[in-house]
Amino acid sequence: MKTTKPYHHGDLARAILSAAVAVITESGPERLSMRDLARRAGVSHAAPAHHFGDKAGLLTALATQGFELLAEALDAEQQRSGDFLEVGVAYVRFAVDHRAHFEVMFRPDLYRAGDTGVVAARQRATNALYGGVENMPSEQRGDRDVHVGGVAAWSLVHGFATLWLNNALPPWLGEDPEAAARDIARLLFSSPSSEPTTGS
Repeated sequence: MKTTKPYHHGDLARAILSAAVAVITESGPERLSMRDLARRAGVSHAAPAHHFGDKAGLLTALATQGFELLAEALDAEQQRSGDFLEVGVAYVRFAVDHRAHFEVMFRPDLYRAGDTGVVAARQRATNALYGGVENMPSEQRGDRDVHVGGVAAWSLVHGFATLWLNNALPPWLGEDPEAAARDIARLLFSSPSSEPTTGS
């Protein structure tokens, strides 16, 4: 007889979210079902709905988690290097390493975009990205508006990450998404330390 696994409340949420990440990575968010998640997590059919309410509630939690992870990644890179270009590369790294989160976070039609938790997490990630523009040396940033610069940088790295994940970029870019993103991002934002070295 099939038995369900005993979980504490927080462990159950993590188990279901981990199962959701696996499903989305395999086949995208549209194929996600609460019953399948319960089976994968080894819990009762009612457990996911009891914890998250419905599919939109579960994806809201996943999007919130994703924005929190993204903010942490961008903040960590800003503290490590202080280089806005490398913050952009960290964005691409996040998209590649957390594909399931990335595919949900920017699809507000899939979840409750007005949820207070996801709004706060999204704002933290936005602040981390725009903060990179604010911290650029004045000679590098010039007269760029912080918000315009932030949207420009986001558009570049988000577009690159999306194209990379969909295998839509030309093969001559190579197989390293971070190296390719770094080369392309130099066209928009770069710091003296990140400029390629040229021979004399």
